[in-house]
Amino acid sequence: MQRLFSFIYEYRAFFTFLLLELLCVWMVIENNQYQSTKYFNTSNSVAASIISTSQNIREYFSLRDINQRLAEENAELRKKVDQRNQMLYQLDLRPIKDVAIINRFDFIAAKVINNTTNNYKNFITIDKGKRHGLQPGMAAISEAGVVGKVKSVSDHYAVLISLLNIDNQVSSKIKRTGHFGTVQWDGVDPRVIDLKYIPRHVELKVGDTVVTSGYNAVFPEGILVGVVKNVKLNEEAQFHTIKVGLAQDFGKLAFVEVVKSNLKQEKDSLELKTIGEPK
Repeated sequence: MQRLFSFIYEYRAFFTFLLLELLCVWMVIENNQYQSTKYFNTSNSVAASIISTSQNIREYFSLRDINQRLAEENAELRKKVDQRNQMLYQLDLRPIKDVAIINRFDFIAAKVINNTTNNYKNFITIDKGKRHGLQPGMAAISEAGVVGKVKSVSDHYAVLISLLNIDNQVSSKIKRTGHFGTVQWDGVDPRVIDLKYIPRHVELKVGDTVVTSGYNAVFPEGILVGVVKNVKLNEEAQFHTIKVGLAQDFGKLAFVEVVKSNLKQEKDSLELKTIGEPK
């Protein structure tokens, strides 16, 4: 404190001059309309700029919470759309009484906290786990399309087996023709996946849409996988060789929705009882 007083005393002439200058400026502004107007316009502009910058900073740091809320809202809307589509589908078949079928899927929003795309077997880590209702085998999608399946879970986290994993297969179909097959990544290009087992008699076109078939009760039917980029048919081949451009850019994946199939256990139990264990 004594050093501060010594500093002020040593430079007292400067501080006195500065104080008088400020007093003069204030008097000029106070007693002249033009200077007063210019001062207040300038000060308002500076204040507005500071407030705007401060608001932008606050908005930037709140983006994570905003994105999380949007992801949760998107999951809820997706459930409502699925319910609506199911009800419309049943209109011509039977009265809508089966609530279990209408509510066959739930959607749980989660944030991606780790993701790989450059391996043969890629995995994705998300910030939801057992405490949020996740279990191994559940499907994961995004607003763009198919993402993968839940591989393992802990209380607060889950690891997904990415669609960019050579061991992952998803039942899919050509939307235009209805013919179904299986999509499986070949480990080469993270933007392209193979569609297998489409018979040679099917007439395919570049640009055909590929969606989930819904046959395995894991993925809802009609979730976008991608668009056909290339089709080849060897002379004696039984099936087309099809390259599909993925709808989801896995290098930009930030949020996913885990799909809880409320009827999967019933379906699997009935098939096991009727057909037996798959060979």
